[in-house]
Amino acid sequence: MDPTTHLSRSALMFLSRREGLKDLATRVPALEKVARRFIAGERMEDAVAAVKELNARGMTVSFDHLNEAVRNEAETHEEVKEYLRLLMRIDQVGARGNVSLKLTQCGLLLDRELALRNARQVVAEAARRGSFVRIDMEQSPVTQATLDVVRALHREFGQAHVGAVLQSSLYRTEADARALCAEGIRIRLCKGAYLEGPEVAWPDKRDVDENFLRCMRVLLDSGLYHGIATHDERMISETLAYAQRQGLARGAFEFQMLYGIRGDLQERLVKEGHPVRVYVPYGKHWYPYFMRRLAERPANVWFVLKNFFQG
Repeated sequence: MDPTTHLSRSALMFLSRREGLKDLATRVPALEKVARRFIAGERMEDAVAAVKELNARGMTVSFDHLNEAVRNEAETHEEVKEYLRLLMRIDQVGARGNVSLKLTQCGLLLDRELALRNARQVVAEAARRGSFVRIDMEQSPVTQATLDVVRALHREFGQAHVGAVLQSSLYRTEADARALCAEGIRIRLCKGAYLEGPEVAWPDKRDVDENFLRCMRVLLDSGLYHGIATHDERMISETLAYAQRQGLARGAFEFQMLYGIRGDLQERLVKEGHPVRVYVPYGKHWYPYFMRRLAERPANVWFVLKNFFQG
């Protein structure tokens, strides 16, 4: 990563954590309008409407209620209630999709046992409904705690109802991928949207990409159904080529992508017969997620500025 890009990304990630800016951003209609490219809306029904359209285009989804800033135990219980309502609503409308859950929403930064109890309620309800919960990965200080919770839930509910996320930006990820696959845990592999230090992560994009490919091969060799999460056409081409060399059938894994990014690529893969799942976020606490999307690609920043001043 060149110094200018690194500085820009660092600045955007810093801004994503500023509480005052979060409050300000959510009160600026023009900015909220631009954010709708990446966020389905603030209400559950906004996400349901977006999902119906994606389902009609042949894609499955993963719903995500945005809220990384829970401050007390009572707020974690409200998040659990939201997810229980969401699982019910998915059934009611017949949406083809599951849910993604961040453990910080469940209280991981407050008390690990609290987070486990809250996440267990969500996974238990998903299991009762024959559904699945993807436990999202967050910044590296909570990587081990997150995987500990995933393992505990997997022991109780099995691979049909709970899975993990790994980020190829981290040095530890290939070892984690091998261990989780050996335990029968399904994985969503992504590059990682968090700014990490060189003590835990590769600073250079080329190394992140190469680790992604190494981990992809581990996943595809495991015989489990995993998600390869990328918009990078080189990563997609390498994945398809490796799957063909290994004799894997289409449908042995799925590609996963973000709402509002590379819809053309999503549709092309579907037309070619590859399963595609779109990650659909919603909620009033959209600011940190939105800023991470801007940090990933400089072109996103120009898109925002153009639309902001036009709006």
